[in-house]
Amino acid sequence: MIHIDDFIQGFSQTFPQLKDLQPWEITNHLKVILNEMISHLGEDFIIKDGVAVHKTAIVEKGVVMKSPVIVNKDCYIGANAYFREGVYLDNAVKVGPGCEIKSSIVCAQTAVAHFNYIGNSIIGKGINFEAGSIAANHYNERTSKKISVVYNATIIETGTEKFGSLVGDNSRIGANAVLSPGTILKKNSIVKRLELVEQHKIQDEV
Repeated sequence: MIHIDDFIQGFSQTFPQLKDLQPWEITNHLKVILNEMISHLGEDFIIKDGVAVHKTAIVEKGVVMKSPVIVNKDCYIGANAYFREGVYLDNAVKVGPGCEIKSSIVCAQTAVAHFNYIGNSIIGKGINFEAGSIAANHYNERTSKKISVVYNATIIETGTEKFGSLVGDNSRIGANAVLSPGTILKKNSIVKRLELVEQHKIQDEV
């Protein structure tokens, strides 16, 4: 079993209701989870049509946020970013212009530069995604699209066709790097520019 607190400090304090869930179980049900959280937010948030934005957050022109979304204190969202299928930004997250985030949690003080895609992922604290880097969430090229992850030298079947990455605190993802579906990165990981991370390869059926 993967314990997210081993990757993201204080995760279960922010999300006590999620402490016994696996990362893909969280991302698959994030819309329900966020809708429940929105119902308990205070007056520091502007809430409209299932989108909750803290009054201190900066949201530039052209940003599209499809509910449910929670944007916390001191976040910055650059022009033309696109959020869908449940997005949670913790305090002081920076999302640059043209990024797309889907069904994901991005923890405090992480920066997602610009023109990035993050799908069905849980991203830790203090992480930097350089421009054009991708956390992919689906195996388009495989006949069998079910995603598995490798953790402590053990293969874990997720049972889902949509899961991106679990990225530990203070990691660095280089420009135009790709995290393949099911990527698990420990704290302080470094992914080089243009690098492809593919932790579990299978021989696809003919």
